[in-house]
Amino acid sequence: MKRIFLLLLIFIQLSNAQELALVKKDGKFGLLTKDGTFAVNPKFDSARDFSDGLAAVKVNGKWRFIDDKGTLVIPATFDNAKDFNSGICLIEKNATWYYINKTGEILKGNPASDKLFDFNYGVAFFRQADKVGLINNKFEIVLAPKYDVIRAFYKGYAKVAINDKWGIIDPTGKEVVEAVYDEVGDYYNNTTWAKKGKNLGLVHNGQFIAIEGVTKFGFFGQDLIPAQKDGKFGYVNLEGQWVLKPRFDKAKEFSKNMAPVCINDKWGYINLMGSCVVQLVYSNAEPFSTSGLAAVQKGGWGFIDETGNLVIPADYEISVAFGSYFREEKGFIDGLARVKRSGKWGFIKPDGQVLNGWFQNAELFQK
Repeated sequence: MKRIFLLLLIFIQLSNAQELALVKKDGKFGLLTKDGTFAVNPKFDSARDFSDGLAAVKVNGKWRFIDDKGTLVIPATFDNAKDFNSGICLIEKNATWYYINKTGEILKGNPASDKLFDFNYGVAFFRQADKVGLINNKFEIVLAPKYDVIRAFYKGYAKVAINDKWGIIDPTGKEVVEAVYDEVGDYYNNTTWAKKGKNLGLVHNGQFIAIEGVTKFGFFGQDLIPAQKDGKFGYVNLEGQWVLKPRFDKAKEFSKNMAPVCINDKWGYINLMGSCVVQLVYSNAEPFSTSGLAAVQKGGWGFIDETGNLVIPADYEISVAFGSYFREEKGFIDGLARVKRSGKWGFIKPDGQVLNGWFQNAELFQK
């Protein structure tokens, strides 16, 4: 009974955890809520993103941690600090890096490593004798050091290399794609693109499917993948079969059953049948978000709905603000889009309203 109560309490806490965005205003950092109010007013000289329920902030040259109400949780005693993940964070003290827990206690017992690495998806790298493995947040060895390289986990999977051959693992250390390829892409729906010798193709459910003539793949979206052949892009399915023949100069992934494509430097959108549903009139275009809006560029960036109507004027920039994100989706994410205008960053709603004005910088919302 006690265990059930504890699990219920944890669930309630996670459900109530609010998403916060790190913003910079008048030279100071604070944390913004999705309703436009400040959970923590901008008052810190430096800060890191809100992560795993805590944020690192710098006070008088030292780093400390606050919660989503701005309450001090761990005192300012660190020379440097990273982000919490799975209840563990890397901090620097007296030129040495350590792991700490959420009480600020320095943890011991992690395996020897040439350096300490951040936790992500519940695991962290550790390196011995130039080989890399994985540990969990109990410092148990999940994967003994065997790979020459493990790239950062992206959407739950990481590229790995051994003897110049690449594969993909999950956070348990399992090879979901065997490390026998010269190159591999990102992993989606049991599928990635891969190069094997002179052949480029897909690895689907562990089987390599060479696709004759393909020279390049785009990012995966839905179950169709942009692929280039003879200088033109079309789309193949996860089994490597051509669904839409190559005829576009450029192409991006499908979302909401539509994909941005380009002919003669003009972008528009096609449907799953390859028919044009939004005319090719833009200088750039992004896939549709779950909100039903897509970012399009015509001078500046604006947003269209699924009928092609421009519902938010093309007056913005939409590239990353702090530059700390890896292939983040552009445009609307969970109901808000991060945009730049007149040198300032902010968030807009689907109706075009701005959330609490403009900032010197703004990160994406995170829990």
